[in-house]
Amino acid sequence: MTANPLLDVLTDPPYAGPQRDFVGYGRKGLKVHWPNGAKVALTLVVNYETGAEASWPAGDRRNDKIFEFPYVLDPRFRDLAQESVAEYGSRAGVWRIARMLDDLKMRCTFSGCAVAFARNPEVGAYVKEAGHEGSSHGYRWEEVWNFSRQQEKERIAAAVEIIRETCGERPIGWQTRHSGSLNTRELLVEEGGFLYDCDSTADDLPYYVTVGGKRHLIVPYSSTYNDHRFIIAQGYSRPQDFFDYCREGIDYLRREGETRPKMMTVAVHAHWVGQAARTAALHRFLEYVLGTGDVWVARRRDIAEWFSENYDTFVRDTEAEA
Repeated sequence: MTANPLLDVLTDPPYAGPQRDFVGYGRKGLKVHWPNGAKVALTLVVNYETGAEASWPAGDRRNDKIFEFPYVLDPRFRDLAQESVAEYGSRAGVWRIARMLDDLKMRCTFSGCAVAFARNPEVGAYVKEAGHEGSSHGYRWEEVWNFSRQQEKERIAAAVEIIRETCGERPIGWQTRHSGSLNTRELLVEEGGFLYDCDSTADDLPYYVTVGGKRHLIVPYSSTYNDHRFIIAQGYSRPQDFFDYCREGIDYLRREGETRPKMMTVAVHAHWVGQAARTAALHRFLEYVLGTGDVWVARRRDIAEWFSENYDTFVRDTEAEA
């Protein structure tokens, strides 16, 4: 009698790229400890993409989807309206965010496309001067799964050098537009200078994967606490919605943090949250967080370095409770 193959649900056919993990830290989770006993590690990520998106002036012969307008222009024609949304982020939005951060005396991660930093070098200079992290959001804001392995490797190398020049130091973090290719993580590990990547939203804590026989750290991104929900359907209709949503999230994580501290990523974009009403909501949320006294506000690199340095103690704490 032949066994029913439908019962063998744990054996997937061979596949390329990152391997899936549905178990993670399991039922008990991982008991981490953040600096000063913080219940939550909060990182603000400012995505800086403007000028790196696809456009006719850049030679792409098509328009990227920057949104803000409901009208979609025929791709045969240059979309000046969408271009202006992107330009707003670089001309005005990023500086409104910078003034807010300076006012709060807060450091964050600028996840920037290398071409965006190159086209407005003053942004990279500010990142360096203010002590923010200049992390890589790719060479351009592009769909890397369309490239060959060699093309992607060359783009990673170019992004590293441009960000090193504009932000004062090489990036140790990487975040691809939407999704990495099947080669991205392997190429980052082969390059050798990246401590972490953010091409996953799979957990509330950093976690390790094995790539090419080496341990590689993932610092998860968030599409949930993200200002793109001002733009996409079922998102935020008012600035108050963004504030309330993020506040509910941080408060529940603080509650969990009594026994199992977690991480929260709030991700924004210079061309979206840089609009005054949206910046006001972000400002209010960050003031609220800073007033709690039990949240560690950190750059992504700070979280990655702390997690890497203390990971073995996290594991021992978990094993001691088992």
